[in-house]
Amino acid sequence: MPEPPGELPARGYRNGQIASWLYKKGAREWSEMTDLPRRLREELEREWRISEFALVQAFPSSDGSVKYLFTLHDGSRTEAVYLPYADRKTVCISSQVGCPAGCVFCATGRMGFGRNLTGPEILDQVLAVAHHQGLAPREIRNVVLMGMGEPLLNYQNVAWAVRRMLNKNALAMSPRRLTLSTVGIPRGIRRLAEEGPGVKLALSLHAPDDETRRRIIPTAHRYAIAEIMDAVRAYFDQTKRRVTIEYTMLRGVNDHDWQARELATLLRGLVAHVNLIPFNPWEGAPVTGSGKKRIRRFAALLEEAGLPVTVRWSRGVDVGAACGQLALKEG
Repeated sequence: MPEPPGELPARGYRNGQIASWLYKKGAREWSEMTDLPRRLREELEREWRISEFALVQAFPSSDGSVKYLFTLHDGSRTEAVYLPYADRKTVCISSQVGCPAGCVFCATGRMGFGRNLTGPEILDQVLAVAHHQGLAPREIRNVVLMGMGEPLLNYQNVAWAVRRMLNKNALAMSPRRLTLSTVGIPRGIRRLAEEGPGVKLALSLHAPDDETRRRIIPTAHRYAIAEIMDAVRAYFDQTKRRVTIEYTMLRGVNDHDWQARELATLLRGLVAHVNLIPFNPWEGAPVTGSGKKRIRRFAALLEEAGLPVTVRWSRGVDVGAACGQLALKEG
């Protein structure tokens, strides 16, 4: 995929024409760019590819969301999810093939790690979803890096894609509408704070204590909660962006009253919003989800402590597109 204006394989105002076709009109073939000279289109066709995907498969859910399964040119596969809402259109995209984090409640973690996605492969998920949904690329105004992979372990390529999403000559997104979710890589969080464009940060915490967290997240053996939270607070101090705390509710594991109170203590003084995520089942999962009554009790305890809380009821469960379910299954 070509770069935005100034980096495209053409000169002068042709760059702007190409960028307009790619990022405003959503062209997926060079032949569509009818205001370019035929010779230039033929040159671009020979030397550059627009799509990073050899095959795109769509699996619509009964709730209106759509799971996309992308086959890359080397045969690897990854996924994205289209999530339409009344006031916005969101795409959840991946940063890796599989995931090295290995969270026990996540089907992607069970797959293991394949490889990092390139910057163009990350960006093209947004463009491909827009195309297949019949939308212009700039109609997608919300992007969440919450699909397959740990974005901060693929920092350079994620940063490449993010810069182009924000570029006024490309997708022209607002940093407030782009969210990066991490399991908690302190050095990556600090780097994002120092170098990044002020995108929103979501921390997949899932437990307020190190003992529980180590049971369900293997990377927790390397990074203690205190170290992660120091980095998160540094991120907030630098960006002034409210942090989202993601917390998957697991029956008998992290859903006790004392853990809600400990979570409230841990987040004291931080401008944060807690998303409680009901566990989405998948075949072979070693854990089960908390019941609705327990989730509501946990939420109530956090609210009593003064924390804003949302229970994020999942979409796309019937096609394996919900949080924690992405595992390259067809439908």
